[in-house]
Amino acid sequence: MSAEPAQGRKGFTLAQYLICMKGIVWREGLRFVHQRERFISALVRPLVWLFIFAAGFRQVLGISIIPPYDTYVLYEVYITPGLMAMIQLFNGMQSSLSMVYDREMGSMRTLLMSPAPRWFVLCSKLLAGAAVSVMQVYAYLLIAYFWEIEPPTKWGYVTVFPALVLVGLMLGALGMLLSSLIKQLENFAGVMNFVIFPMFFASSALYPLWRVQESSPLLYWVCQLNPFTHAVELIRFSFYEKFEPTSFLIVLGCTVVFLGGAILAYDPSRGLLMRKAGA
Repeated sequence: MSAEPAQGRKGFTLAQYLICMKGIVWREGLRFVHQRERFISALVRPLVWLFIFAAGFRQVLGISIIPPYDTYVLYEVYITPGLMAMIQLFNGMQSSLSMVYDREMGSMRTLLMSPAPRWFVLCSKLLAGAAVSVMQVYAYLLIAYFWEIEPPTKWGYVTVFPALVLVGLMLGALGMLLSSLIKQLENFAGVMNFVIFPMFFASSALYPLWRVQESSPLLYWVCQLNPFTHAVELIRFSFYEKFEPTSFLIVLGCTVVFLGGAILAYDPSRGLLMRKAGA
């Protein structure tokens, strides 16, 4: 055995890690730019909810004064943080859908076989997906601004940024973990229906939890245990320049758990992918 292969296995330098991350993030950005239908669909879905659903339920679902609001708000104002989180939820699932395809016949198959550490490849992919989701949310906020849906001050657009990044990482890590459990692309749509819709509807995205508690205490506790609820509340408070520590800790903890599970699942020595291949 020559000394060169052994030397090559010592690890990457910081510059090589940065080049690898830049390539993955840049590729994801180019995919987002060239797939205009993905960008349009990401905006159409929340805008339909905002302009049609909110208009129909404005008089039915009155919103009382609850934190972080200091006064009564319109229903479309209340659901805006939930729609922002919905954009990131669907983007996280779409990114994981692309991983199922790329893992079989696309670039992800090559990346997983590259000398770069697998955890670093997955983290770079996750960071790229979160960056795309944040851009989609700000594009939505730009359109909503013309309908007078905005934070109390312009600083709200800045203070919500860290929350959007953390929520994007959590939902992207969840999608990545789900993609490790799916062997065929055809099975992905069914799994998503059991993840996206329960997470979205069993949360505070569309209605305050005190209303849910009045009708069903059991559903209220389901909503409380739903990490998407805390993602919505973290965005809601940050959009109003406030900090919600409980939601922050839960979203951060779920991000670590989901990402750790995805890294273990994609590990060829002990992950689920290798077990499926062996089976």
